[in-house]
Amino acid sequence: MIAKSFNIVLLAVKQLTRHRIRSLLTILGVAAGMFLFATVETMQGSLRRATQTTADDTTLVVYRDNRFCPATSRLPEHYESTIRKIEGVREVIPIQIVVNNCGASLDIIAFRGVPPDSLTKYAPQIQVLDGTVESWKQRSDAALLGRHFAARRGLKVGDRFDAAGVVVHVAGIIDSPEPQDNNVAYVHLPFLQQASRAGLGVVTQFNVRVTSAERLDPVAKEIDEYFRSEQAPTRTRPEKAFFADTAQELVELVGFTRWLGLGAVAAVLGLVANAVLLVVRARVKENAVLQTLGFGQRAIALLVAVEGVLLGLAGGVLGVLSALAFLRWQSITIGNEGVTLAIMPDLDVVLRGLLTAFALGLLASLYPAWQAARRPIVSSLRAV
Repeated sequence: MIAKSFNIVLLAVKQLTRHRIRSLLTILGVAAGMFLFATVETMQGSLRRATQTTADDTTLVVYRDNRFCPATSRLPEHYESTIRKIEGVREVIPIQIVVNNCGASLDIIAFRGVPPDSLTKYAPQIQVLDGTVESWKQRSDAALLGRHFAARRGLKVGDRFDAAGVVVHVAGIIDSPEPQDNNVAYVHLPFLQQASRAGLGVVTQFNVRVTSAERLDPVAKEIDEYFRSEQAPTRTRPEKAFFADTAQELVELVGFTRWLGLGAVAAVLGLVANAVLLVVRARVKENAVLQTLGFGQRAIALLVAVEGVLLGLAGGVLGVLSALAFLRWQSITIGNEGVTLAIMPDLDVVLRGLLTAFALGLLASLYPAWQAARRPIVSSLRAV
């Protein structure tokens, strides 16, 4: 049984290679559709990771109430001491954020100002690829650039960089498992407060770490209640909920791409089905000869189905791997309202893309396979 199936696969490969141009064009068409599908799935996956809160999330973001763009969120830095006194609070880090564009953009430049001694607390997972954290601490205008940020701008250690009215000296290039860290520039908080003309003592937000995930809501409510009557009232949310609320335009934009993914799937299905139907109609006599040589209806149907699956898989492999290489090479980041979404592919997208290509190839070849198997031998031999 295994040997027979293997022989059918070999025969299917030979049948496809007999018409190289047609098979190649079909594979390229499938690859284009699967490229789009894999890109959309990557965007959807990146959005899910950025917005879905898990049991391990213990970070709150304290922002100015009814404000979204960092330029409009101005909170007194002395709020830090009050927040620290709240039960369940483990760490409070004041942060100043400056971006070049608050609207939806593919070329977002984001500066994050943090106290120099709090960098490792705020982003403990970062690794320095070039330069040192010590050199960053020693120079007030120094910046640590995420590797994707540096790659997009062609920057290296020792360069000077000017954006959004902020001029910095590149002291290091960093890498992190958190996509957000790879697309921003970390600078000293006092420097960014003055460079952005916000002024010392004013920050964009506070990142608050609590002792456990169960304390997220109680602490958030207590913070907002305490500052409700202050001149700068706050709105406190879990970090991922903050992303989802703040970047509504970005979330809607990425959500719309799902329709593009469905369109790509439909196009691949139609393309493979059309190609296999053409193959079946062109090989009516050949299939009849195979039947006279002992190939049963199931074998003929299996042969046609295997050809469809091979076309789908070949195009799927080419399209998915091309999307993976393109997204890793380009390091695409979409920004909106001061938050960034890094479009980073992973193994799940590759596996999902290949399984989808296999399923589409099989589904598209079911009707042509049934049509080829049920055709009588005599009428097939008489076909012109």
